[in-house]
Amino acid sequence: MINVTNIRKDFPILNREVNGKPLVYFDNAATSQTPQQVIDVIVDYYSNYNANIHRGVHALSQEATDKYEQARQTIQKHFNAAKAHEIIFTSGTTHGINLVANGFSSLLKKGDEIIVSAMEHHSNIVPWQMLCERTGAILKVIPMNLEGELLMDVYHTNLLSDKTKLVFCNHVSNALGTVNPIKEIIDAAHKVGAAVLIDGAQAAPHIKADVQALDMDFYVVSAHKICGPTGEGILYGKEEWLNKLPPYQGGGEMIAEVSFEKTTYAALPHKFEAGTPNICGGIAMAAGIDYMNAIGFDAIASYEHELLDYATEQLLAIEGLKIYGTAKEKTAVISFNIGVIHPYDIGSILDKLGVAVRTGHHCAQPIMDFFKIPGTVRASFSFYNTKEEIDVMVAALMRAKGMLE
Repeated sequence: MINVTNIRKDFPILNREVNGKPLVYFDNAATSQTPQQVIDVIVDYYSNYNANIHRGVHALSQEATDKYEQARQTIQKHFNAAKAHEIIFTSGTTHGINLVANGFSSLLKKGDEIIVSAMEHHSNIVPWQMLCERTGAILKVIPMNLEGELLMDVYHTNLLSDKTKLVFCNHVSNALGTVNPIKEIIDAAHKVGAAVLIDGAQAAPHIKADVQALDMDFYVVSAHKICGPTGEGILYGKEEWLNKLPPYQGGGEMIAEVSFEKTTYAALPHKFEAGTPNICGGIAMAAGIDYMNAIGFDAIASYEHELLDYATEQLLAIEGLKIYGTAKEKTAVISFNIGVIHPYDIGSILDKLGVAVRTGHHCAQPIMDFFKIPGTVRASFSFYNTKEEIDVMVAALMRAKGMLE
């Protein structure tokens, strides 16, 4: 059991007001808030050992390098990667996906097939469409049902074949909260010789994924979803796959030897980390992971499910409210509409009342097209939220409903 009262004291932003009302922050699926412990790590870096890494012989450079590589090891341990060099620092989930898509441009040929799910974020659709345009590969889609669950029988029977080379799926849907059966997806793909990339951006705040137990080939995560800074993330890749992929960017750090006649590339992980990285971001990402592990992911998941169940019950009591995404396995995300009221209008009124929610298509337009709606209101909860805040949101929704109907 977690002590929410004490945890909330760690987040300075939760003390502020918006439009004269205490902030109720329910936009955690877009970005989490940052605890003081992580803020302190960021301040400490810039105050005490700000220096470029790996190439400096002076004390600050060596200290920054040590902290950065310790951060890599922290992240390796958290996701149970076999080796630290299987953790590639990126600018976030989108960067990691594009890195892999770029690498497979040289590995695919016309007629090869790649599979994505129907509930992907645009960042896990567009790069693969671009890959298909470059290579002549064919994109196929795992459909879903009205509950927001993938039709796995279609995946097994109609989609997978010896032509399948890559499968991509989010661990958790950002728009619906669905937890997808990624172990089943991975195992089936491997049986036909396909590689699998799992988008872990929305899962990482709620689920401690074991990349070895799940046998993932690639896993991508953003720091800002897990109490860390924006502009930072990681790509996990099995060593064998990372060695097959060509470098994504050229420049300093990713080289072994350079001449005007020939360049040889550095070993992992530096092969994919061209230029000066977001040094502080990597260190702060590890600090965010440490913070959440100190609370405990089992405790976080249990509490967030309490919030999800409570919010679902309270919201369904509002006449005309419809929830999109009712999968049996889901995280603390609720997407909904009230009658024919446009979600933007609801979100705008909630903001005036101090409640921050996300409105729109959530970078998942195919999902909205499936449900034949322009978008939804999305409330997403974290371990620092409370049932009392949910009550505030419900009261604000009732007020908005009365104004807009």
